[in-house]
Amino acid sequence: MKKRPEKRDDGDEVEDFARAMADVVRLTPDPRGRVRPAPHVSLPRAGNRPAAPSAGKDEDIDDALASSFVAPGVDRRELRKLKRGDYAADSRLDLHGQTAAEAVASVKRFIDNGRHRHRSVCIVHGRGLHSEGNLSIVKTRVRECLRQHRAVLAYADAPRADGGNGAVYVLLRK
Repeated sequence: MKKRPEKRDDGDEVEDFARAMADVVRLTPDPRGRVRPAPHVSLPRAGNRPAAPSAGKDEDIDDALASSFVAPGVDRRELRKLKRGDYAADSRLDLHGQTAAEAVASVKRFIDNGRHRHRSVCIVHGRGLHSEGNLSIVKTRVRECLRQHRAVLAYADAPRADGGNGAVYVLLRK
């Protein structure tokens, strides 16, 4: 029968690792800038729990992802053109005062009716500042609807002059 190795303390493993890595030399940075430096990682101290991620960071990421969309197979340069204002909005739909269900139905009708006449449209959905809990339910639902609609090639937040993140420019199929 084989003997099991004795269990060692975690501190011994850390010391062994430190000894093994003692002669390691850091590589020089790539002069062409292809390799990014590794982010600094701090280990939690004994007895402390890792800090929970802040809700603000997650919301910023969600806003960045939801602020624009490009359909599969569409060149991302089209999105840049849309953001720059190269496609002037031919028509505008204002959804203020509507419920989320009414707004989605209005958007579908608006896109279906104007699809062959307009290349780009502006849909003003608001930012949700006056809704319960300051949540922009209409904005979220409208953008979900736009992502699923076959006629929508891309969308992006409108410039500040046209409503900022309370409105969206939509690029439609010809």
